[in-house]
Amino acid sequence: MTTPEFILHLRKFIGHDPLWLSGVTAVVCHEGKVLLNRRTDTGRWSLLHGIIEPGEQPATAVAREVHEETGIVVAPERITSVHTLPPLVCDNGDQVQYLDITFLCRPVAGEARVNDDESLEVAWFPLDALPELPETDTFLLSRALDATPTPWFAPPSAT
Repeated sequence: MTTPEFILHLRKFIGHDPLWLSGVTAVVCHEGKVLLNRRTDTGRWSLLHGIIEPGEQPATAVAREVHEETGIVVAPERITSVHTLPPLVCDNGDQVQYLDITFLCRPVAGEARVNDDESLEVAWFPLDALPELPETDTFLLSRALDATPTPWFAPPSAT
């Protein structure tokens, strides 16, 4: 997965210490199918994920990420969930934690293809014949497909 320049710059100062980042997830649906990519870093099929660049609007970021990874131009239609992912440690030792904003998106142009070095494959899958997905992605997909017009968010923790 390509690391954005702003993160490489920050890592010069903070090393492997924890870094809080804002991320986006795209659930791109069309005619009963969802667009997925098989990631180069894990080899697994997943929804489309990315990092919001400094000053970038989340809807712009999700559209940019989908196009960069798949060649598909999308229109973000609504936010379906907002939540904090658990902290993780990257293969190089960098510690990171993401606030994720998931969007339901509609494709408006382009043909699905591997469009960068983050994907091994890109494909449309019928919703009733999905490959195995990470648990978080399965949850995010279910929230995006829920007809509830308001986004899901984790309830506040009891103190």
